[in-house]
Amino acid sequence: MLRCVLYAPRQASALAGGHCLIVRPAFAMIELKLIVIHGLINGGGYALLAVGFSLIFGVARIVNLAHTAFYMLAAYLVYAFARLLDLPLPLSVVLAIIAVAIVGVLSYKLVIDPIRGRETTILIVTIALAIIIQESVTVKFGTAATQPVRLVSGYATILDIKVFYRDLMAFGVAAVTLLGAWVLLMRTRLGIAIRATAQDREVANLMGINVARTGMITMAIAVGLAAIAGAVQAPAATPTMWMPPLVMVLAIVVLGGLGSLKGSFVGALILGLAEASVVVLFPEHAFLKEAVALAIMLAVILIRPEGLFGVAFEEER
Repeated sequence: MLRCVLYAPRQASALAGGHCLIVRPAFAMIELKLIVIHGLINGGGYALLAVGFSLIFGVARIVNLAHTAFYMLAAYLVYAFARLLDLPLPLSVVLAIIAVAIVGVLSYKLVIDPIRGRETTILIVTIALAIIIQESVTVKFGTAATQPVRLVSGYATILDIKVFYRDLMAFGVAAVTLLGAWVLLMRTRLGIAIRATAQDREVANLMGINVARTGMITMAIAVGLAAIAGAVQAPAATPTMWMPPLVMVLAIVVLGGLGSLKGSFVGALILGLAEASVVVLFPEHAFLKEAVALAIMLAVILIRPEGLFGVAFEEER
C-alpha cells in the first residue's frame, strides 16, 4: 500500500479501482529528505562513539569492547539521577557524564593498563567488563526498559519533515562535542601529547611526555564522548542496549580505517545514512539495518583492506 497520506499529502493523487496513484518525483524527494535528516542525526551519535573508540585505540592500542557499555551506563545514570534522586535534568546529564568518565579511568587504570600489549587478553577482559556493567545495572534496575528521560519535547518542521527537538538537540550536541574534540587534539598542548603518544609511545616518553597520564586522560575523553552520546541521545535504557551500537562502532572504525579519527567521522555518516535509507525505503525490513551497514563495510574492506582513510591516517601520524 502506498503511503501517500504520510509522505505526499499535497501531491496529486487519484483513486482508481481502489489504488492510490502518486506523483513519484515528489514521493522520492520526501524520502530523500527523511534519509538525509535522520541519517545525519544517527551519524552524529555514531560519530561520538566511533571517534572515542578510535582515540583510545590510537593512543593505547586498545580495542575496547566495553566502550558502548559506558554509553549504556550513562543512560542509566541520567535516569537514576533525574527520576530516583529527583535532580534537575541538566544537572543529571552532567553528573552522569562525569561519573562515567571516572568509572572509565578507574577501569583503564585497574583492569586494562596492567595487561596493555596483550591484544587477545584485552579483548576478553573488555568484553567481560561490559558484561559486568550490564549485570550490575540489571541487578539495580531490572531487565525492563526505563522510562524515557527527555531534556526537551515537541518538534520542528524542517523541509516539510517533522523532527523532534530532542533529535535536533542530540545532533547539535554531537556536532559541538566533535568540534571541541578536534580543537582539543589539534590546538592544545594536551592534544599534541595525545597525538605524539599515538604516533610513537616510546619516542613520546623520551621527549618528556608522561605517556601513562596521557593514556588515562585519553581514556577519560573517549569514555566521556560515549557518555555524552548515552546521556543525550539514548532512548529508554535497557541492560543490553550497548550491543547494537558496538556492532555499528566496529563497522564504522573498520570502514574508516582503524585508528583514524577522520575515518571514524566519515564512516559514521556513511553508515548513519545507510541505516536511515533502509528504515525509510524498506520499513518492513528495518531490522536489517545493521546487516546492511556490515555489508557496506565488507564491500569497502574487500576493495580497500586498510579502510577509507587508513593510509592517509598513517601518513598524518
